[in-house]
Amino acid sequence: MERLRRGDDPAVIARLPSGWAILGDAQPDAIVGCCTLLADPPVASINDLDEADRGRFMADFVRLGDAILATTGAERINYLIFCNQAPELHGHAMPRFATEDPDRRRLGPFEAYDFPNARRAEPEGVDASLLARLRTMLAD
Repeated sequence: MERLRRGDDPAVIARLPSGWAILGDAQPDAIVGCCTLLADPPVASINDLDEADRGRFMADFVRLGDAILATTGAERINYLIFCNQAPELHGHAMPRFATEDPDRRRLGPFEAYDFPNARRAEPEGVDASLLARLRTMLAD
């Protein structure tokens, strides 16, 4: 979180009212455009937020999804909030495409794709154009 606040993370898309939108570290080839919204200040669960902050987080989450739809041509977004492995509230916004293998499209993204072995995001390389478009979409 400190790196995000200092502006030292090239994967940052935008500071939103509820937290930070970032390009996901793993970008499986079939669903490039995976992003995460990190709550700031950090909390363990969405249940730890008051009603107004819950609404703000969810509105930002969908706004991030809208930006992904507009920039990637995805058919839909899968919105996932787990907080099982990382104990701070964060949401994954995952683009899903009509071009995906039909059997994989029926699965959740973490079941359908090998995220640990997926291509690592390159915010200053191959993903720079996508990142720039996402930043433009989320600019206030």
